[in-house]
Amino acid sequence: MRNRVLSSALLMALAIGVSHAQGAWQPLPDSAPAPADNPTTAAKVELGKMLYFDPRLSSTGTVSCFSCHNVMEGGDDHMTTSAGVHGLKGGRNAPTVWNAAFHSVQFWDGRAPSLEEQAKGPPVNPIEMGMANLDAVIDRVRHIPGYRPHFEKAFGAGEVVTMDNAAKAIAAYERTLITPGSPYDRHAKGDKNALGGQQARGMETFAAVGCTSCHQGPAFNGPALPAGTGFFMKFPSYPDSPYVAKYRLADDPGRFSATHDEADRGMWRVPTLLNLEYTAPYMHNGAVKTLPEAVRVMASTQLNRTVTDAEVADIVAFLGALTGPFPQQTMPRLPPTPGDLLE
Repeated sequence: MRNRVLSSALLMALAIGVSHAQGAWQPLPDSAPAPADNPTTAAKVELGKMLYFDPRLSSTGTVSCFSCHNVMEGGDDHMTTSAGVHGLKGGRNAPTVWNAAFHSVQFWDGRAPSLEEQAKGPPVNPIEMGMANLDAVIDRVRHIPGYRPHFEKAFGAGEVVTMDNAAKAIAAYERTLITPGSPYDRHAKGDKNALGGQQARGMETFAAVGCTSCHQGPAFNGPALPAGTGFFMKFPSYPDSPYVAKYRLADDPGRFSATHDEADRGMWRVPTLLNLEYTAPYMHNGAVKTLPEAVRVMASTQLNRTVTDAEVADIVAFLGALTGPFPQQTMPRLPPTPGDLLE
């Protein structure tokens, strides 16, 4: 089933209804929502972390979730597009995994309605992790005896080493990868000294220029929507902008590649703006290298505006205030590898 999607007109109405000019700046919650069928538990998080870091889930035994989404830094890989098995390069920039739990749909084109479904995508992508199918992925996990006790601790006794449970565990771990407590969050909670002068001025500029028409809510990725309902916007909205040709922003059809619906051509899930200073390069194709340039590109292509150097500097300062403290990460100890695992 296709993810639910709201019309651009309705989304814009929602954006206006959540106007930051009216004081509706919202802090990031201290915990991420979890679906009823996958409550977050310590045992699931521990197992999910192991699977997230384990390259044995790839056909070559060399690529893991961590390979493209480095949680020791910005949750991405700083490549224009990521390298998968055999050095193959993907077509889109790896989005950060930090705060992905606050997206209502996953991937740039929103093709996965949940973190659980997203976790099943890369292992069977021929460029990313290269496994033949999901059965091959979980068979690989079953072939590592040390994993069974961890699955049973997380899901109980019985035939619990399943792909669905593996995906649930990875999703549970990813829901711990959130960064509340940024200067902006503290400001939104009432600490009027949390932002510096330029950051506060940049927040006003951010709203005045029109950035909040798309980037709103606690994660600056759109209004709160039911899980599986994507918040998508046309990009680029102004194809005559000189940045469109310069950075080849219209070459990828966006959500159309997942749905093959002409109405979805050029539509993209609105990404979070949290921790942007950690996630260069920018845009779905990784073509824009710096944050000031990304601000200029977005103002031109989405708002048909040319921003001044002073406005850019102020907005960049505000975006820096969206970086929150990262929870400490430690490398997991993985179960030992049977000698015939990759034969």
